[in-house]
Amino acid sequence: MIRILTVKRANRMSRTNRGCGSRSMLRLVDGTLRKKGTGLRKLVGRLRRLRGRHEREVMQTMRIAPPKPIVRTRPARPRPAQISFEGSVIHMVGVGGCGMRAAARLLLQCGARVSGSDQKLFDGIGPLKEFGAKISIGQDASNLPPGVTLVVHSAAVPEHNEELRAARACGCRVIKYAELLGELMRLRKGVAVAGTHGKSTTTAMTAYLFKMAGLAPSYVVGANVPQLGGGAGVGMGEHFIVEACEFDRSFLNLQPRQAAILNVEADHLDCYADIDEITEAFTTFANGVESNGLIVARHEDVRLMQAVAHAQARVETFGFASGATWRAVDLSFDKGRYAFCITYEDQHLFRTSIALAGRHNIANALVAVALAWNAGATRDVLAEALTTFEGVDRRMTECGRARGVIVIDDYAHHPTEVSVTLEALRERHAPKRLWVVFQPHQHSRTRILMDDFARSFGAADEIIVPAVYGSRDTAADARLTNAQDLVERIRKNGGSVTYMPTLEGISSHLENSVQEGDVVVTMGAGNVWTLAHDLAERLKRAG
Repeated sequence: MIRILTVKRANRMSRTNRGCGSRSMLRLVDGTLRKKGTGLRKLVGRLRRLRGRHEREVMQTMRIAPPKPIVRTRPARPRPAQISFEGSVIHMVGVGGCGMRAAARLLLQCGARVSGSDQKLFDGIGPLKEFGAKISIGQDASNLPPGVTLVVHSAAVPEHNEELRAARACGCRVIKYAELLGELMRLRKGVAVAGTHGKSTTTAMTAYLFKMAGLAPSYVVGANVPQLGGGAGVGMGEHFIVEACEFDRSFLNLQPRQAAILNVEADHLDCYADIDEITEAFTTFANGVESNGLIVARHEDVRLMQAVAHAQARVETFGFASGATWRAVDLSFDKGRYAFCITYEDQHLFRTSIALAGRHNIANALVAVALAWNAGATRDVLAEALTTFEGVDRRMTECGRARGVIVIDDYAHHPTEVSVTLEALRERHAPKRLWVVFQPHQHSRTRILMDDFARSFGAADEIIVPAVYGSRDTAADARLTNAQDLVERIRKNGGSVTYMPTLEGISSHLENSVQEGDVVVTMGAGNVWTLAHDLAERLKRAG
């Protein structure tokens, strides 16, 4: 006996189909059985679209037991447990990290007294202080506030850190950032977005769609999202949406109801031995999704499809190729903006457009729609909300225009991110010259992915590389690789590249070199964003 339709699934499918005649449905079933290589899963997927009085006839033809009657009313759900840290004194070590900043903001909104420390000044310190956090630059045991009840640290903070040692010595509870997210997720229906890249934009877009659909989610995004008022928020709805990072296997602390995995590529090879270990970690993450939940995975990613092959949760795929559950079709491009149709199991849902540059953001939109649709959002809301989503900070963010030059900043620090971002910028702006200032992030990442980085700048006309931004690197890592090594490799691949060690020197050089029609983009996960804002101001003053 196989139950084909669940109540929720049947009700959802009724939104996309108006029904069809019994004979045509039987031909559909017969044709499905005749298709070479079609398995039960695909057959079941097609049968889910059958409804009403036709279901019994089809089930009898196939000798499968009919489903139980569909209940049209849904019992009221209990109100989700309130997320509250009222009166808690929480200290955050490594608070400058993207996810840690967002978590700090969420804790502040939940009533906690929050302090934090980091080794360097970081983007976003101002808003945290405005919200009431006490932030210290430099790490020392004296930073721990009186009465501290919980210390949260990022995965990048070593265990011998003075603040962590002092917290443990006084009996304070110490947990990692990812453990905090896991505890918060148990109070809600978790929605986690994972993958080597694209996580921040897709998590933010998902939270935005949920919010526009009236689902009032709580969320933590590893970047600032102006339209959401920041990178974190607390809603009264039943969903908690988070960006799930694979570094240090952090995402294995999460057991979401819904998960998206965008891609699986080599990165963070300072904590993984190779791509096989990375794939194994994503497999474990997929297996941790609730069995009655959903995984949305990229259809064209072979390693990713291997990772979700044995997951207990239902798997839906997304992409551009035939066979994906969620597809973008009939693409058009006008005035820097993509429009496209979204289909679900080959059925048209709606036509929409996005303000974000690049085909990769169409794929991100498919994921956000899939997650919101499965949470109950309607097609009209989704179609409209996608057109108004403006993205997140440091993702092809325009910093200024002056003297006919556009200055843009981006977080790209992986070869694939660099490549797709440069292609998207060239497609949207058609610049006279496309300048890129790429600040390598980590000596170890630069060394391990050197060849991939060297090939990733094909869409750029002029490339400038400053010194490596060290993070989590050992002294041995720094001795093995430097920025000049990358410059030499890029040059061997035909790139027009220059090494300039300081950001200030680069800003001065660009001010005197750029011409009307040029686009300048700064790239990297370090402090290269300061260069973009400095250059934009220089050009305005000179113009």
